Amino acid sequence: MDVVPSLDPGSPRVRFGVEMRRLREAAQLSQAAVASRLGCTQTQVSRLEKATRTPSRSDAERLDRLFGTANGVSFIRLHQRIITQPGGPTWFRSWAEEVEPTARVLRSWDPLLVPGLLQTESYARYVLSQEPRITSEDVEERVQARIQRRQILEGDAPPLLLALIDAGVLRRPVGDPAVMREQLDYLLEIEKHPSVFIQLVDQRCLSGLLGAFMIAELPNGQPDAIHSDSSTEGKISTDSELVASIWNRYEAIRRWAYPDHMSLKMIEDARQEWT
Repeated sequence: MDVVPSLDPGSPRVRFGVEMRRLREAAQLSQAAVASRLGCTQTQVSRLEKATRTPSRSDAERLDRLFGTANGVSFIRLHQRIITQPGGPTWFRSWAEEVEPTARVLRSWDPLLVPGLLQTESYARYVLSQEPRITSEDVEERVQARIQRRQILEGDAPPLLLALIDAGVLRRPVGDPAVMREQLDYLLEIEKHPSVFIQLVDQRCLSGLLGAFMIAELPNGQPDAIHSDSSTEGKISTDSELVASIWNRYEAIRRWAYPDHMSLKMIEDARQEWT
């Protein structure tokens, strides 16, 4: 079943879906017929029309070829408007909007910061404000987008979140001591959530120094998806070799993880130091 987030009826993604459905029905085509022309599944067509899937450029190009642009609708232009929306990097939006809300299990590794799903507003604001040449308006938009991601943990069937965090993150200054105290307090609180498990990883672990990543286990036999960070943009993939590589790295890191009770005690001790 699709998870339908709260959508802005005026957003380009919603407009893309509305126009796609309107033109399909005008052409008396079924979703299955359009899917065969796009080279995707009927479920993917349904999600495009409901705006619960972010269209790719190839989706837009094929729709323009299928319906033409004489009707005044250009899916390529709508796609361009979608990818230039503020509120976060384009490459990450499909993960946050499509993968996370439907995942059964999310596994994450973060060697440098508290993972985005577990960041407080003030912690996230300070982190995002450090991006070169970013405006205050863009910072606020990205902060709100990041905080909104937490909603997946508050639903009736939240994913199981297994977060591995380098122990050095607890003492890496992000903002002032008040920001750090609030952030560590939040980790102690959210760890009580029945679907959230946090383990700290010994700083001597070298297997995770290549960067942060997430693994999503999806329902209905869908292949696992991975999201890995880089200094310029992230990579999202279901390629079996890439997924296996990230899984191997995750298991190597997990061998250096402290048990839950030790991790909580370490967070509590670090929290006392931020005075």
